[in-house]
Parts: sequence; C-alpha cells; structure tokens
Amino acid sequence: MADGKLTALKVKALLKEGAHQSGRHTDGGGMHLHIREDGRGAWVLRFRLHDRQRDLTLGSPLGDEGARVTLQEARNAAATARAHIRAGRDPIRERQREAQEATEAGSRDRSFLAAMESTLASRDGVWRNEKHRWQWRQTLEKRAIPVLGKLPVSEVAVDDVLRVLRPIWAKTPETATRLRGRMEAVLDHARALGWRAGENPARWKGNLSELLPNPSKLARVERQPALPWSKVPAFVAALRERRGMAALALEFCILTAARSGEVRGATWSEIDAEAAIWTVQATRMKAGEMHRVPLSDAATAVLLKLRPDKPRADGLIFPSSRNTLLSDMALTMLVRGMALDNLEEGELPRWRDLTGRAVVPHGFRSSFRDWCGETRPEGREVAERALAHVVRGVEAAYARSDLLERRRPMMQAWGEFCVSVQTEGRDATKLLLDQEVVA
Repeated sequence: MADGKLTALKVKALLKEGAHQSGRHTDGGGMHLHIREDGRGAWVLRFRLHDRQRDLTLGSPLGDEGARVTLQEARNAAATARAHIRAGRDPIRERQREAQEATEAGSRDRSFLAAMESTLASRDGVWRNEKHRWQWRQTLEKRAIPVLGKLPVSEVAVDDVLRVLRPIWAKTPETATRLRGRMEAVLDHARALGWRAGENPARWKGNLSELLPNPSKLARVERQPALPWSKVPAFVAALRERRGMAALALEFCILTAARSGEVRGATWSEIDAEAAIWTVQATRMKAGEMHRVPLSDAATAVLLKLRPDKPRADGLIFPSSRNTLLSDMALTMLVRGMALDNLEEGELPRWRDLTGRAVVPHGFRSSFRDWCGETRPEGREVAERALAHVVRGVEAAYARSDLLERRRPMMQAWGEFCVSVQTEGRDATKLLLDQEVVA
C-alpha cells in the first residue's frame, strides 16, 4: 500500500503495471485505488458508520471516455459520500434510494424531461467540474426542453429533433453540434432504461447527416485577434511596466504558450523546479490529456519572483488579492487597457492584429504558432504538441511521445525572443525580477 496522496501520474503508472501493483493504494480520507489481482482497478471509499465498516465503489479509472472516472472525479464523489456520512447517512443506501426514486419516477413520467433529469443524475460524480454539469443542463433546458420536454421520450422522432436544431444550426453551428450530442446522450440513456426502442433520432452519421449540412462547412472560423509574432518582444517589454498578478500571469501565458485557464489554475505542486517542467493534469486540460511544459529561463524567472519560501503544494501560483482563482477577465482587461487606453479618436489600437483589431490574451498562442512556423526547424508536430493540440486519426495511434525534449530548445528560444527588447536600458528579465508584485 502506497503512502501519501495519489497523483494522476502515479495512478497511470500503477495501472500500467496492473497485477504487479495489486492491492490498495491510498489517497487519504478513506479513499483508495484498489487494483485487483487480474489488473483491473476501481476507486473505493472505505468508511465506518454505526460501528460497521463498508466499502463504496466510486467507479473505475479504466474504460472508455465517459465511463472512465479520473482521480479528481473520484475525489469529488468521495467528498459527496463523506457529507452523507457526517450527516449520519449511509452513502451506499443513499445511492440505492436515489436509484429507486429515479426508477419510480420513471414509471410515472417517461417524458424527455424525465429522461434528461435521469441522464444528468446518472453522471453525478463523473463531471469534469460543476461548470460542465451546468453547461449540459443549461443547453438542454434552453433549447430542447421547450420543444420536447413534455413529449413521451418513446415518441421522440427525427422531425422533433430537427425542430430543435434547425433554428440554430446555421447561426451557431458549434452550440447546435453540442446540443445534438447531448440530446443523443439523453435518448441513448432512455433506451438503456427501457423507455424507448429503435434507432436514436439524434444520431448524426447516416441519419441527421443526410438532413442537415455538415457543421464544419457552415462554421466560419472567427480567429482570435493575435499580435504579429515580430511585435511580441515589444509587447512583453510594455507588459513588464505593468504591476500586478494579472501582468505576471499573462507573461507566463505568453512564455509557455498556454491557455489562460491553465495558468490561472496552476499550483506549486505542478512545478518540478529541478527538471524545469510544469505538468498540467488531464482534468485541467481542454483535451482531457496531461500536458508537460518545458520551462524556459524566462518562464522560470516569473516563478522565482512569485515563489514563497515554503509554498503550499495546492497553493495557486497566480492568486487574486483574495487568494482565490484569478479572473480570466483580469487578463482580458489588462490587454484591452494596454491596447485601447488614452487613444485619440480614430486611432487604431496600439497592440493589434493585421486587420486592426485589438489583441486578446488567447491570441498569443497564435503568435507563438506563427513564430514556430516561420523561424524554427522543429516542425509542425513539435509546435502542435507545445500548444497541447490533440492528435487525431491514424496519427494518434502512433504518436505516444509528447516530444518534451524536442520542445525544450524551442521553448527556450521562444522565451529568449520574447524578452529580447530592452526597457529603460535594462534587460527585461532583470526588470521583472526587480519589480514589486502588487496583487
């Protein structure tokens, strides 16, 4: 049995060894990863209630997407179960009661609305986060329920699905595509419950694909305004004249080519200072896959400026003034202010893309990608890995490495390029290390 809390990397290693690591690997608070002698694993919460020890299974870390339960999702489910225990309730009986109530409700109400509620309830404990749960409910309640809510789920047909999708299919293809997928999930769930039979009318391939235009051909990609890569060093120099946590977070975003959410949620436990690597766990990544970032000297300098003497492992690297997650709007407003403040009427933004639009934080990822394509020898695959873009198709079956060491010189060169402009006669890295941080 392992000591200390588990990490996503440790779980991956344990599961890879399978039967050789059979036993219970604790995560604390009664939760553990139980690897059986056949190599299969399950998350288990061991608890004691009314002088009786029980085991509650929280799901498996193996399996297909949707069925697989990550370490963070298991922790969330364990936290819910512990809340029941503190209230004197047996979480196993609570789960049985909820399932029974859902079954009884289903026997009385088998509408699309009831199927939606049952679908959402069945996913409790496996959502990536609360926002993900809210997005599912909000999309369905806003678009599908007004049309299908009272309809018996067994009677939902292709025409009904089209009545929901057609009004928004051409206007907002991305939203419509997500809505279609969520409707398909509800109808699949209803079929699994025995509430309906036959083909799923929300299925795309060979069904709606014959009745609706392909969303990829409808969607006009609205690219984020991005600064031409040649102007990034001047922007970074101007950014270093700004004080505050948002400025340092934005600089770290630029130097690592990371998304703002990944940076704002970064904790000290994710930083391996000795190896100069920042590891972002899968639960925090858009693609749901762990991402390692080799840290350049310039990126490390930002961390050195912020690192306390004894950082808490779960402590945010870029906290707000209230020691909470820094708002994404803080970065947006910072860039907007740098681009638009004190302009004369009719003047173009100071920091703008080639069409004259004011740049936004996310656009610096595009600046980085253009720099890679025009100046670096590493090639497309390495640059795409640096941006944590998902490899799809046949290529994905063979692309097992994250090309970390091939990315390292590229990120070092990017960091050196970004801080290459002198400010007030001093090197920009020195300016950063000398300035005070005002949260």
